[in-house]
Amino acid sequence: MEENMDESQSQKGCKECCERCVGSLPWASLIATILLYMGVALFCGCGHEALSGTVTILHNYFEVIRAPGETLDVFTIIDILKYIIYGLAAGFFVFGVLLLVEGFFTTGAIRDLYGEFKISACGRCLTAFLMFLAYLFFLVWLGVTAFTSLPVFMYFNVWSMCQNTSLVEGANLCLDLRQFGAVTISEERKVCTGSEKFFKMCESNELDLTFHLFVCTLAGAGAAVIAMVHFLMALAANWGYLKDASRIQKYEDIKSKEEQELHDIHSTRSKERLNAYT
Repeated sequence: MEENMDESQSQKGCKECCERCVGSLPWASLIATILLYMGVALFCGCGHEALSGTVTILHNYFEVIRAPGETLDVFTIIDILKYIIYGLAAGFFVFGVLLLVEGFFTTGAIRDLYGEFKISACGRCLTAFLMFLAYLFFLVWLGVTAFTSLPVFMYFNVWSMCQNTSLVEGANLCLDLRQFGAVTISEERKVCTGSEKFFKMCESNELDLTFHLFVCTLAGAGAAVIAMVHFLMALAANWGYLKDASRIQKYEDIKSKEEQELHDIHSTRSKERLNAYT
């Protein structure tokens, strides 16, 4: 009998512990963090490989070579974009951790343990600062998404031409890199539909793989935008809680002071009556 009671109490304690653990998780911030990491990982990984595939296509089929010295050419720009990708991966890993930690501090069980932090001016300032950063990065990712759509559009046109070679066989269409700003006006780097290089490029894996990698890069940037929106909603809710909690704390402080003053007045009058009676 006692063993059954112990088992039921143990199961009840485990159930309460699990409910408390589940309730203490900041689900909104956690989902947004996972979505942010997935989007950034997809954007950085696929974007890096897509840029490498672009370099291969420029070398093999358009015969574009790197300019000597420190001239700013298309390959230098691609290298700069790769370094930007490295910085984005590191920066948003840290930013995601900060937002997730802030979410933990605004959850029920953690709030009960660290209530002093959450209703302090430091907690409110931190949440407001993170809201500002989240909104700023939301605008940044919108710009990144718009910028990423450009190579997707260009590669889609080339990929469509390759998929419909029978339709463009009679037409004399050319892909001129000068139209995309990849080379200077004086350089003529183009591949026409009837040439051998055009058919080799269409039959190669580089074009198809690079195009789909850029599509995945665009999807990753879109996921990062959605994650920033999730973070903004979570931080706005946290800010509302902090504001209300601060007001409630001020009310409780005033109420406790008034009760203490009434208690002191009552004690003083009781002592005066006792002294008068004696």
